[in-house]
Amino acid sequence: MAELSTIARPYADALFSAASAAGEGARESWGALVNELASVAAHPQVAEVVADPNLDAARTFDLLTGLMKSSLPVPVANFLRTLIDNGRLATLPEVARQYRRLKNEAEGVADCLIETAFAMNDAQVSELLGLLTKKFGLRLKPEVKVDPALIGGVRVTVGDHVLDTSVKTQLARMQAALTA
Repeated sequence: MAELSTIARPYADALFSAASAAGEGARESWGALVNELASVAAHPQVAEVVADPNLDAARTFDLLTGLMKSSLPVPVANFLRTLIDNGRLATLPEVARQYRRLKNEAEGVADCLIETAFAMNDAQVSELLGLLTKKFGLRLKPEVKVDPALIGGVRVTVGDHVLDTSVKTQLARMQAALTA
């Protein structure tokens, strides 16, 4: 079977194109709806129910939309129906991820995961973001997570790039060098 990202790409592209054509604010609102749909569809109990071959497409659609907090505009509802009809509901989390990537690219923005051993204050995060913005040439949307396993330092992920200055990684490099 084809890789999930390969299957999800045309769906994400189509939804993004439709959102771009729909006007101001559609990219953001549709992105939030697709993320919510992906969360609902990825829930283990929901995934088990919708995998039942006895559940028809209309009931699957009603189940998913019934579990949503938000109502779906017609184009997003049609998108969901298309995924269900084509048996591609399992790709929804990957579609949401790729949609977000397309949206970020169009806006010149990138998601930035900052993992740190200790909590950082706003000034420290801002300083780090300033340096990272210069390095990557993009506006960054930071998400800061504390991971005590890093021991010290930070690990920054921007797209496919990982900058790891954590003590844990430095110790692993030293161990590899000493045992080689």
